[in-house]
Amino acid sequence: MANTTLKSSRSRTHASGMPAKGSSRDAGTNLEENLNIFKSDSFDADVYVQSKCHSLNEKEIRQLCSNLMDLKKASAEELHRSVYANYTAFIRTSKEISDLEGELSSIRSLLSTQATLVHSLAEGVHIDSLSDSLPDSATNSSSNGEISEPSDIENWLTEFPDHLDVLLAERRVDEALSSLDEGECIASEAKENKTLTPALLLMLQNAITESRQRLADQLADIACQPSTRGVELRAAISALKKLGDGPRAHSLLLNAHSQRYQYNMQSFRPSSTSYGGAYTAALSQLVFSAIAQAATDSLAIFGNEPSYTSELVMWATKHAEGFALLVKRHALTSSAAAGGLRAAAECVQIALGHCQLLEARGLALCPVLLKLFRPSVEQALDANIKRIEESTAALAAADDWELNYPPTSIRQSAAYQYKLSISAHRFNLMVQDFFEDVGPLLSMQLGGKALEGLFQVFNSYVNTLIKALPGSLEEEVSIEGSGNKIVRMAETEAQQIALLANASLLADELLPRAAMKLSFNQGNHKDEPQRRSDRQTRHPEQREWKRRLVSTVDRLKDSFCQQHALDLIFTEEGDSHLTADMYINMDGNADEMEWFPSYIFQELYVKLNRIAAIAADMFVGRERFATLLLMRLTETVILWLSQDQSFWDDIEEGPRPLGPLGLQQLYMDMTFVRCFASQGRYLSRNLLRVVNDIISKAMSAFSATGMDPYSELPEDEWFSEVCQDAMDKLSGKPKAANGERDLNSPTASVSAQSVSSVRSHGSY
Repeated sequence: MANTTLKSSRSRTHASGMPAKGSSRDAGTNLEENLNIFKSDSFDADVYVQSKCHSLNEKEIRQLCSNLMDLKKASAEELHRSVYANYTAFIRTSKEISDLEGELSSIRSLLSTQATLVHSLAEGVHIDSLSDSLPDSATNSSSNGEISEPSDIENWLTEFPDHLDVLLAERRVDEALSSLDEGECIASEAKENKTLTPALLLMLQNAITESRQRLADQLADIACQPSTRGVELRAAISALKKLGDGPRAHSLLLNAHSQRYQYNMQSFRPSSTSYGGAYTAALSQLVFSAIAQAATDSLAIFGNEPSYTSELVMWATKHAEGFALLVKRHALTSSAAAGGLRAAAECVQIALGHCQLLEARGLALCPVLLKLFRPSVEQALDANIKRIEESTAALAAADDWELNYPPTSIRQSAAYQYKLSISAHRFNLMVQDFFEDVGPLLSMQLGGKALEGLFQVFNSYVNTLIKALPGSLEEEVSIEGSGNKIVRMAETEAQQIALLANASLLADELLPRAAMKLSFNQGNHKDEPQRRSDRQTRHPEQREWKRRLVSTVDRLKDSFCQQHALDLIFTEEGDSHLTADMYINMDGNADEMEWFPSYIFQELYVKLNRIAAIAADMFVGRERFATLLLMRLTETVILWLSQDQSFWDDIEEGPRPLGPLGLQQLYMDMTFVRCFASQGRYLSRNLLRVVNDIISKAMSAFSATGMDPYSELPEDEWFSEVCQDAMDKLSGKPKAANGERDLNSPTASVSAQSVSSVRSHGSY
């Protein structure tokens, strides 16, 4: 019901958003009508949800909530990607806007000063013209002849410039700021109340402007001094900001921290004896502490204003990039070139650990480091994978293909209690160590590359195992990186099955278990097997990786089965044991002897029993793999018979027709295969289908001669008894105590004759 509701909802959305027919204006109208319900003042979200979800049960609602949470998570990830993709452009634009605001402020100040000057000049010219027309005595005396005293504000104005000069000379910043603020207030009141003549007001304003500039220059000079630190630096920058020159103040603050950082870097030199981790730790402490202090000062003085925050981010990014280049030059490059993935990973982890501490101050610089570290870590990853491949190939060249438990010194857990050959043990240990070292690969999105590299190494190892099979052809294994490698041959069946044990155990259990560390390096759950199992089921990329590993093992299994099938079917001289003559030459040429399955199927049964006994010891706890191996080998032989066109051409077209005895023998052989496969529990549906197809084709060929095959064939019980007796004899079991079966009388109308003596290759 939930799926139906979601589908109908999507259909309605699609129909309203993108109509198949009609104009875009109609679509817009429909969309507007659909949204009207949300614009209403009386809209009730609970009622709306109840109307849409009244038919959903609890399970469907939970599924709907789960889908919504997935959409929310995907939306958040897309938002983060968009922010990182456009972050540089955003910062650059913010910086340009900040600069533009500063320029506009300067222009506004200049225009205001110019307007005041023009107005004052106009007023001054008018006053001067009036004073020229009066007697000199009128300008210096009152109407009663007394000389007027200067007012208090005129006296303050006379002393103000000198007072400011003293404060500036003595670097009494706070008092100078207070005096400037007082002067601004007096100038504003005088302008409003006209208590000062325009000339005096202009003089006051010029004095304030000149003093502000002198104070700003003094503060900038203080901030630029290398000896200015801590409280004194923050006080100077804060005062400069109060003067209205915030952009300049922030730039000076960052420059001061840069100077201090450069001074500390002059005394920092990498030691030739120090390893990469120690160098990275010391450099990280120096760089990120400087960035952290600058961020703290900027936040304390300027707050979270976007223009200043953007400048701080750009400044911090520049220093983080310089730090990353130093780490690459003095630590990562050498480790990566030598394939030291653990050393490279340690450097990255140390750097990221220090960098993450800045996130509390709003600086997320880890993506910057990861982008610059990625090429070096990729180089170390490739070199490490190459080393695993070469070491495994070297051990395979001398491997005796005998399965043993690992040495006691490396038995650390149940994961190391399996029996493998020397090269497989070494391959497994190197892979385990490899995944211990790849913690930072997840944050750099290199987990997939690590899995792919390990898959290629395993694929190369399987190619080496295929080449160890005696009957393998050079072109079958000359895949990239494996064609020219020397490998010791697996001569015996036990050694050949050991090849399968190596590959299957690595692909089914050991490698997937090691790959789980990719998920747990970040979560610190290394000692929780149950959580590992849960994680494995939740990571489709690792399930797909395991599927590819198993598919690679299938190539080795196919090569093994093809080799043994060919050994059964062909002689050393190239003659075939499986020809139509063994059936069409029986009638009229057979001497009397008991019925028995054909030689090749006897050999197949014996080989399968022998392989099953060996596999029972090598595949303890993994019996299913042994069963599938026996099933695949049986299918390979029977499919060969089913698809051998020359065999069926002779059966169907001559040189002589298939007779009753030949039909009975072929039917018995297929019944024998069906019986022992059923008893061994490896009778697959595909094998049963192919056996039935062979019987049907033989009966059709027999029917083409004009005879009824059903009248010539004994009852199935007789065939089953003969096959069971054959299996007992071939496996060495004693005869049943209830007496011997009459194997020479399949039916009253058919004379029992031996098949073995008339086969082209002789009796068994």
